[in-house]
Amino acid sequence: MAKRPFPLSKVYTLLEPGPVVLLTTSRKGKPNIMTMSWLTMMEFEPPLIGCIVSDLNYSFKNLSATKECVINIPSADILDKVVACGNSTGAKTDKFAKFNLTAKPAAKVKAPLIDECFANLECRVVDTRMVNKYSLFVLEAVQAWIDPKIKNPRTVHHRGKGSFMIAGETVKTKSKMK
Repeated sequence: MAKRPFPLSKVYTLLEPGPVVLLTTSRKGKPNIMTMSWLTMMEFEPPLIGCIVSDLNYSFKNLSATKECVINIPSADILDKVVACGNSTGAKTDKFAKFNLTAKPAAKVKAPLIDECFANLECRVVDTRMVNKYSLFVLEAVQAWIDPKIKNPRTVHHRGKGSFMIAGETVKTKSKMK
C-alpha cells in the first residue's frame, strides 16, 4: 500500500492522548469548568498526570494561582455538555448553572467534583517547570472517586475539529501489569 504525506498541523489527530475530561478549578469562591483533552499519565504511584492548559485560557490563571483542580471524567452520555463547556469561557459564564451540572465538594482540594461524571480525580500541582514554555502542568492525584454503578463507561476521545470517538469494545490480553 502506498502512503501519502500527512500535514504536520494534523498530527495531533493521530495521537489522541486519552479521554476528554472536565477540569474544575475554584478561585475566590468562583468554580469553573474547562473541557480538556491534552493530558497523559506520567507515573503510576504516586499517580502523576501531565496536562496542557493554555495561558490564553481562563482556567490557566485559576490553576496557576491555586495549584489544585479536579479532573472529572465524563461518559458519552453528557457529550453535548462537555462540548458546550469547551465552547464557552468561565470568565463570562457560570458553566455549572448554564449547562446544568452539579458541583459537589471535594475531600482534599477546593475545586468541585462534577457529580454527572463517572470518575473524579482530586489533584494538586506538583511541578510547574514546563508551564512557562509549554503550558504543561504536572499534577498528582491525591484522591480518586468512581461511581460503582458504572461498569463500562463509554468515554469520549477528541479526534480534532469537532470529531470525537466513543470508546467501544474492551479487549483483554496477557499482561504482567496489574
